[in-house]
This record gives sequence, C-alpha cells and structure tokens, in this order.
Amino acid sequence: MNLKDLDLQKKNYNLQQKKLIQDRIEQMRLVETAIDDTVDMLESDKEVDWSQMLDLIHLTGMEKSLKSQYQNSSNISARIRLHKDFSVNQTGWFPWLFEQCMTPGIHNILEIGCGNGALWTENMSKLFSYPDIHVTMTDISEGMIRDVRRNIGTDDLRFSFIACDCHNLPFKNDSFDLIFANHVLFYCNDISKVCKEVLRVLKPGGIFCCSTYGTSHMQEITSLVQEFDNRIMLSGEKLYEKFGLENGPQILEKFFSQIELRKYDDEIIINQAEPIIEYIISCHGNQNQYVLDRYHDFKNFVEKHLTKPFHITKDAGIFICRN
Repeated sequence: MNLKDLDLQKKNYNLQQKKLIQDRIEQMRLVETAIDDTVDMLESDKEVDWSQMLDLIHLTGMEKSLKSQYQNSSNISARIRLHKDFSVNQTGWFPWLFEQCMTPGIHNILEIGCGNGALWTENMSKLFSYPDIHVTMTDISEGMIRDVRRNIGTDDLRFSFIACDCHNLPFKNDSFDLIFANHVLFYCNDISKVCKEVLRVLKPGGIFCCSTYGTSHMQEITSLVQEFDNRIMLSGEKLYEKFGLENGPQILEKFFSQIELRKYDDEIIINQAEPIIEYIISCHGNQNQYVLDRYHDFKNFVEKHLTKPFHITKDAGIFICRN
C-alpha cells in the first residue's frame, strides 16, 4: 500500500471518527433530556413514563452499533462515487430519476431507503418548481438517517427524517402522492409485504417509482475479481434475481394496474485503479477476506487491466407504477 493509499484511508478514518463524535454528542444530549424528564417526574410524584426509560436504556446502548451503521453509509458513498465520476451519461442517475418521476401536482413524497440523500442533494435547485413539496425520508438504519439529516440540514422544513422498516410503514393510509424506492426492493425480506404497504400509504392515482438492475449490470467488475481469486463473491446473492429488470413486472403486476419500464442508457469508462478497488471493497460480499491481506498484489492486478480504458456495463432502470 503506497503513501497515497494510506493518506486516503487516514482521511476516511478521520471523517468517520468525526461522525461518531458528533453522534456521541447528540446521543448524550438525548440521554440528558431523558434523565432530566425522569427526575422531574419523580420529584413531582408524577407517574413515571416507563417507555421513556426504555428509550434511555436503548440510547445508552446505541454506540455499539454506530461503527457498523457508518460503514454502510461510507460503502454507499464509495459505490456512488464510481458511477458519478466515471459514467458516460452526463445527466447523472439521480437527476434522471428525479426528471422521470416528478410531475406537476406532487406535494407529499416518501422515499424508502433514502441512503445518504443524494436523490435530493443533487436536485435541490429543482425543488423551487414545487413550492408546496414535503419529502419524508426513511431508512432502516439510524446511521443513514443521521447522515442524511446532516447532508440536508434540519433547517429545511421541506424535509423530515424517520428511521423505520419499510415492511411496516408508520404512516396513515393515502398519505403520499409519490413514493421512491431507489435500489431498495431487492434487499427486502418480503417484497410483497413492502408493496402492500406502499399501496396502503399511496394516494389513489399516486406513483410508485422503484429502480433496480438487470443481469448484465457491472458484470465486468465481477469477472475482474473472480479472475484474481475465484472464491470472491461481491454479493451473497444475485440481487437482480430477487427483484430485477427482467422479473420486476411479474412481481409488481400483482399490486399495480399500470407498470412502465424506463431504462437508463449508460456505461462506465475508467483507467484508474483506486476507484475500482474502493468500489470492490465496499461491496456486501466476502471480497475483503481475500483482497485486504493481498492489497498490493490486488492493486497491481487491477492496474494491469487498465493499460487501456476499462469498460463497465451499466444495466439499470426504473419501474413507474400506478395504482
């Protein structure tokens, strides 16, 4: 590992530590408030809110999970960077997604699995065309919600942030004009249950916009790592087999009367090793078991494949569904 790689790792580590410290401060403020409220109840002989006490216990144990949550957030950023910096299509995935799904008359929007909030941070200037808009951003990870809250800021009242499971959405029936699920459904344990929840909270005539991949998406990356070591699996399962461009219509037609597929025309062309390696390390599979201890060898291996521009297939699109 050279000095440049070490400096990059140190920078990423320091940023992660800063986030952990910020979260620790936020956590301690919540603990302090909960303690003060409980003391006030005891001193005034009021009935203690034991649910609040349970929340306090939960907060004091929260720190153990912060590192893993922020690792997930960092991983998402690494995958986005490869696409953002080296894709041929200059429109960009998130601006394109916004343009495909946003229509006049939309007011209340729900995003399921919002990640780091790039759908909105990259389209913030366009929101002035929607003066009455409100976006509810949700993710199952508390760490993701903290990140997106910082990215957007709590002063922007057009946005609210909630940590929740999309299998059980905490919203009333007919609440939203538009629901986004960007590369989310293939991670869900029960896609049918999620679709039922989406239908429940979607207003009549509303739009459900869900994206996914096809079978050829990023196949060159998979071939590259398996040539280095055929034991490497970048994902524990083929996500497109669970919910992909090919089988998506059959899954969605059980719940929605109108389904339209729109594909995003793009590819990645790159001649730099570091972004590819960063992307590979960020994946959900077993790659780090075989790559990190042989980092120097792996980097040399990747660089030898980049003597000429390396082309990576992108096979992604969205389903626009109406009830």
